[in-house]
Amino acid sequence: MISRYSRPAAVAIWSQETRYRIWFEIEAHAATKMAELGTIPASAAEAIWAKGKDVVFDADRIDEIERTTKHDVIAFLTHVSEIVGEEARFLHQGMTSSDVLDTCFAVQLARSADLLVEGVDRVLAALEKRAKEHKLTPCVGRSHGIHAEPVTFGLKLAGYHAEFQRAKRRLLTAREEIATCAISGAVGTFANVDPAVEAYVADRMGLAVEPVSTQVIPRDRHAAFFATLGVVASSVERLAVEIRHLQRTEVLEAEEPFDPGQKGSSAMPHKRNPILTENLTGLARLVRSAVVPAMENVALWHERDISHSSVERGIGPDATIHLDFALHRLAGVVERLQVYPANMEKNLNLLGGLVHSQRVMLALTQAGVSREDAYAAVQENAMTVWRGEGRFLDLLKADARVTLPATQLEALFDLGYHTKHVDTVFARVFGAA
Repeated sequence: MISRYSRPAAVAIWSQETRYRIWFEIEAHAATKMAELGTIPASAAEAIWAKGKDVVFDADRIDEIERTTKHDVIAFLTHVSEIVGEEARFLHQGMTSSDVLDTCFAVQLARSADLLVEGVDRVLAALEKRAKEHKLTPCVGRSHGIHAEPVTFGLKLAGYHAEFQRAKRRLLTAREEIATCAISGAVGTFANVDPAVEAYVADRMGLAVEPVSTQVIPRDRHAAFFATLGVVASSVERLAVEIRHLQRTEVLEAEEPFDPGQKGSSAMPHKRNPILTENLTGLARLVRSAVVPAMENVALWHERDISHSSVERGIGPDATIHLDFALHRLAGVVERLQVYPANMEKNLNLLGGLVHSQRVMLALTQAGVSREDAYAAVQENAMTVWRGEGRFLDLLKADARVTLPATQLEALFDLGYHTKHVDTVFARVFGAA
């Protein structure tokens, strides 16, 4: 993660200060419940909270201790002991390092998921506004990059809105699945820590209880979480690529915002490049790069090893911070997207009416012509237009095989035919008006 592609709220979740604060809260909440159960003196739990709740833990001091201990949680507990004093000996009773690390990681991922959902909500709001603005703005639909049939720009955006609705649901599911707490001891048997402690810490930290933790929370949860981030990133990229295509000089149906004073090229002053959406494509690749390592983390040895640890220290902050940034950048692009209906109309008419070929073919079949003969007649005239040798409607009228009256043929070129169900699609996506 680099500051260029990060927002402060997302970065703060992964700061050393935040991590150590979460670690302390896990330990202190556990101590509170242990005191209630009579495992440790109530005075010790009270002292831990009193002396530690407002402290900013010294990351440099913890690093100094860890250089000797080679163990981050022990280094942290040693530092807490320096702050709390004698009562600190009652910290971490019956607990193991993963109880702290995994529960903290769950809190950080859950908080990150909340930010990601906020980002998706901003994308959804932008897409809905722009889709309704261009609900009936006609443009050409493309398959294989080639002109197909008319659509509307609003329908394009409605499709992306539906996709990001699914993204939001996936993120909410991923958050629920990742937000579990494990305070179960060395190999997850609760031999030295009461399950009630786990339940109490889970409640205080806003988590669910992990049903079975072997010493670690099972990593299938994390694999599913990062896979979800990868899918959401791919949705970001799909919309970004669409905008990039629409901004091409030969198309220019839509364009990223280009601000006063902005420069597109160090060499060519005329350039207006799709740098924001190109950046989003790159960020999506970074987010997806976390998915395979997360999958490979699932198969740990026996009750626990730490092969997952180094991976998660990287992919946890990197994937969540990059996706958070990407979602807000995408929302900004959609909010300020420059849309050019005149160019959409020009491109729609570029092939002289060929986009209506299917409707002509279907009308011929309904008039009694076989599908094969209808297809052949329409295609032959269409290929003549492709070669720049006439207008589609004129050629059809002159073709004896096209037995439809001229007035009926002309009616088949009505754009309104292709937009008659826009309201139906919009109701599906946005709800009844």
